[in-house]
Amino acid sequence: MTTTPATPGTAPATPAGIAVDGLPAEIDVLVVGAGFGGLAALHRLRTDHPSLSVLAVERAAEAGGVWLANTYPGAACDVPTALYSLSFADNPNWSHTFGRQWEIRQYATKVAADYADVIRYDCEMLAAAWDDAAHRWVVDTAHGTIRARFLITAPGALSEPVIPDIPGLDEFTGAVFHTAAWDHSWDLTGRKVAVVGSGASAVQVVPEIVDKVESLVSFQRTPSWVIPRLDRKIGPLERAIYGRFPKAHRAVRMLNWFTHEFHVVGMAHQPAVLRAFSHIANRHRARQISDPALRRRLTPHFTMGCKRILISNKWYPALDHRSTTVTGALQRLTATGAVSADGTEFDVDTVIFATGFEPTSPPLARVITGRDGRHLAQVWNGSPSAYRGVSVPDFPNLFLLYGPNTNLGHSSILLMLESQAYYIGAVLAHLEARRAQTVEVTRSAHDAYNAHLDTQLAHTVWNTGGCGSWYIDATGRNSVMWPTFTSTYRKMMSHFAPTDHVFGAADTGDRRAGTASLAHPG
Repeated sequence: MTTTPATPGTAPATPAGIAVDGLPAEIDVLVVGAGFGGLAALHRLRTDHPSLSVLAVERAAEAGGVWLANTYPGAACDVPTALYSLSFADNPNWSHTFGRQWEIRQYATKVAADYADVIRYDCEMLAAAWDDAAHRWVVDTAHGTIRARFLITAPGALSEPVIPDIPGLDEFTGAVFHTAAWDHSWDLTGRKVAVVGSGASAVQVVPEIVDKVESLVSFQRTPSWVIPRLDRKIGPLERAIYGRFPKAHRAVRMLNWFTHEFHVVGMAHQPAVLRAFSHIANRHRARQISDPALRRRLTPHFTMGCKRILISNKWYPALDHRSTTVTGALQRLTATGAVSADGTEFDVDTVIFATGFEPTSPPLARVITGRDGRHLAQVWNGSPSAYRGVSVPDFPNLFLLYGPNTNLGHSSILLMLESQAYYIGAVLAHLEARRAQTVEVTRSAHDAYNAHLDTQLAHTVWNTGGCGSWYIDATGRNSVMWPTFTSTYRKMMSHFAPTDHVFGAADTGDRRAGTASLAHPG
């Protein structure tokens, strides 16, 4: 993958000494990650708590998170741009109703420029451990160690690509790469390509490369539900109106939000609603696939919505292309071929894994150590959980952004991230008001919250739809999805419940935090 590095932000003023390579040795709040979650946190901290010293570390050379890493052909968002922007940084200049990767990346870079003084790029967090005696997080980074009162992690749920352990992978002599680490130096013209997977990345990349390759084999363990992509260009006049009259753009945002809120009714409350969407998807497939046998192969046998619903006008024509063969799951690789589940070997020189990410086993959880000496992954033991998706017992002053059970199947994750950032601001305001050094959710509050979540999720399509998805963790629990409306989550996150927490020793300093504003972030 090739990227053009942005100019790194300068380090913030040092509050208490200098660590290695110009990093502050002490900081009030350390934010890990400069994707949309990290940017939402930086905005809220600057707005509500200007007296706190803040630093963000980002392992990449610039901001953008998933939109920086995913540069594969056709990469785009499947949430309308009106919803896929931060409420405090409106963008009236989107080129289409569904944003392309390059412009979302540019947007993130522009937003991050306002926080350049507190973002350190090319600085990966390597480990973090809670020092209970000092009431500090001791954080090792690629450029030195930082001690922080509060640690906010915002790595993104879709940040670590998964390449399955396929027999023969080490024997294959051709090129192998994941869509999230696209090899732009490898020319696909005239190549014999295998694409493994039929999810969101595959439906975007296959139509973009099918005309240039000699042959393409689509390995699909399970076909997906696909509906039309209602995308259009946004013309200069419309963009000018949005720029001149911001309320008009906010009205479009609200309309999109309301429409998408309705989608979760079928997924989590009234499954019968999904029948209408299934009808649309079946007609879409019938119109675009002429071969009855291929249509049958591409017809899902699980309830729509159980897996992520895909939107594309090009996926089916690409699979019906003269150079494309659709087959079952990839069983193994040979030196020059790929073997499907039925034993058929296809001659290939390139294998592209469109096999998604690992949200239920985030690598960051393996390097964050709590009070009892166990890291977060050990505590979770294969099934991540957190109070309100943000807090974990025995991990004081730690806040997760895009934590367990905050993913959506119907709307923009940015709505959830901003609600979480507002909530963290409220927690810090309460903590400073009572002059305490630490805050930690109780085990009973954490367990009660997650038991209620499990009850809500039990009858949703994600749990009962008859599919295998990345929403379900190694223990069989749905530890990924939020079970209802974004408005419900926003309302919950608009207040802090002190009785669900314990507070540590009094802060003897004279610092005063700003008052958290809990206005609607969207």
